[in-house]
Amino acid sequence: MSVRLQEASFDPGAETNAFLAASAGAGAAVTFTGLVRSRPDDPVSTLTLESYPELAEAQIGKAIAEAVVRFGLIKASVIHRHGRLAVGEPIVQVMTLAPHRQAAFDGASFLMDYLKTDAPFWKKELTPEGERWVEAKPEDDDARARWNKR
Repeated sequence: MSVRLQEASFDPGAETNAFLAASAGAGAAVTFTGLVRSRPDDPVSTLTLESYPELAEAQIGKAIAEAVVRFGLIKASVIHRHGRLAVGEPIVQVMTLAPHRQAAFDGASFLMDYLKTDAPFWKKELTPEGERWVEAKPEDDDARARWNKR
C-alpha cells in the first residue's frame, strides 16, 4: 500500500508497470488516471491544487487501508499531485490489485470516490474570466454515498 503526494508530473505507464511488477497472486489489476481537462464550452488554462501534504497523505492512507480490507485487495496505490497543473497533465493515479476483477474495480472506484469527496484538497481553476474555486458536485457525493449502503 502506498500514497505519494508530489508536485512533479509522473508517467502513468511507468507507474503502472512498476505497480504490476510485484503482482503475485493477483488475477486483476485496475488503474485509473485523472487528467486536467478543459472543455470548449468551459475552457480552463490551469488547475491549482492546494493541500496540507502530511494531512492528505495520512487521510488517503486510511482510505487505502479501508479499501484493502473491504474489497480484499492484494495491493493498492495512490499518486496525487498538488501545485499548479496544465491541461492534459495527470492529477491522480489509483491502482489496485485483487484476486478477481470485481474487487479490483470496486477498490479503485471506492478510492476515487473518496478522493473526489473527502480528500483534503482545494482546487482552483484559471479560466479566461479569471480564477475560480472548484466546488463539490452532488453527483460525486452520490457516488461516494453508495459505499455507505453496503
